[in-house]
Amino acid sequence: MRGIMKLTFIGGGAMAEAIINGVISGGLAKPEDISVGEILEDRCRYLTNKYRIYATPNNSTVINKADFVILCIKPQNLKDIGSVLASSLSSNQTVISIMAGVRMSTLMASLNHSRLIRVMPNTPAQIGAGMTLWQCSPNVDSDVADQTQSILKTMGDEIRVEEEQYIDMATALSASGPAYVFTFIESLIDAGVYIGLSREMASRLTLQTVLGSARLVLESTSHPAELRNRVTSPGGTTSEALLALEEGSFRSTIMNAVVAAYEKSMSFVDEGTRSQ
Repeated sequence: MRGIMKLTFIGGGAMAEAIINGVISGGLAKPEDISVGEILEDRCRYLTNKYRIYATPNNSTVINKADFVILCIKPQNLKDIGSVLASSLSSNQTVISIMAGVRMSTLMASLNHSRLIRVMPNTPAQIGAGMTLWQCSPNVDSDVADQTQSILKTMGDEIRVEEEQYIDMATALSASGPAYVFTFIESLIDAGVYIGLSREMASRLTLQTVLGSARLVLESTSHPAELRNRVTSPGGTTSEALLALEEGSFRSTIMNAVVAAYEKSMSFVDEGTRSQ
């Protein structure tokens, strides 16, 4: 597999920065291999100063310098930016899109381009602990797919899928999922404070408990239900707490939340107005 030559980002937000940091830290690209088109000049200065890359408000000056053009923009901005890209992309360039809800067919029509990769990351990618689903169009060869996989691995775990429907499902589960987990964490901390712990102590207890529990599931061959049962003694404190969760429809609420996010995601597909 040949090394990654040059990357251009259209949009220089948090997810673009996560990829930039990952590929530089992973040795997949040097700062001089990376350019960013970002409308906010303050953001351009920040990226240039921190990563020593080239950043400019002018997208058209950076598109033709890349093997990979990575779209890190809001879906509603595709219409305006698409015309610039369509007139500037060459047939040997690959476009990677992280835009939620924008299907391959829409990308192909908007960009007049067929070498496309659709990616759905999540925010823990910013610390190299993300989860990403991705899909290639038929015109992407195996060498380019391998390079893309290398990029995504710098942000955490990744799964390549063949059917686009799974990208939309991942939007509801893994992409929106950190918000569910953050809400759970916040609730545990507040509960600890309510029963008398200091907020600092409640935070440390909660965060290590969530982190350790996730690692235990990852490293164990047991089903989560079996691991839960090992913590639960008959007539004990944990069984009492689990009863309260069941009375509050905890599990069905989580399931309904994911379904609601998925249905909302599908209602916004390709409308150019969706947001996570």
